[in-house]
Amino acid sequence: MTVTTLPPHSRTLDVENDRPSWRVKRRRTRQLRLRDETSARLAELDHMSEILNQAADLIGGGWLQHSWFAYLDDHGRTRTVTAHNVDRLAGRPVAGACLVGAIVQAGGGLSNVRSQAVQRAVDLTWHTLHEIQLRENHWTSAPEIRMDRVRDLTRWNDHPARTAPQAEALLRRTAAAASSEAARVSQRSELYV
Repeated sequence: MTVTTLPPHSRTLDVENDRPSWRVKRRRTRQLRLRDETSARLAELDHMSEILNQAADLIGGGWLQHSWFAYLDDHGRTRTVTAHNVDRLAGRPVAGACLVGAIVQAGGGLSNVRSQAVQRAVDLTWHTLHEIQLRENHWTSAPEIRMDRVRDLTRWNDHPARTAPQAEALLRRTAAAASSEAARVSQRSELYV
């Protein structure tokens, strides 16, 4: 009778149960977590790109300064909305917006102003405006920093020399930046699979 023994380094399977070892399970778990995180990140970047392109389309149709939104009233006149009369916009289609207002509207309207997609689209727009490369740890800004960025984008939008094509171009560049980031994330994830 001949007895065969396995070398100590080939113990990847538990011979009794034919199950993967804990090291193999841990590696698989890490790979699955990385794939899930990458998929979620790519979906978020794709959604942000859609929001930013829709915002650019809205700016192309009607751009505002010193107001958030514009709508047509019951008599066909254009009315503007600011923080003081935002309730008048309820149930009416938006006919124009400022830079930040367009991002909010494209992200689902005022009810979604605090959503992650809208907030990150605003952050990415600010980074694109200032040509600062976004790093992983910049995706979650403190509320005070985010408000400073919104004010900075508002000042940029309301500058007397600003034009609608400049605001639209900024949003298109930002959408392209989101797509570039998605390509980078996708390429990086391929290295770990």
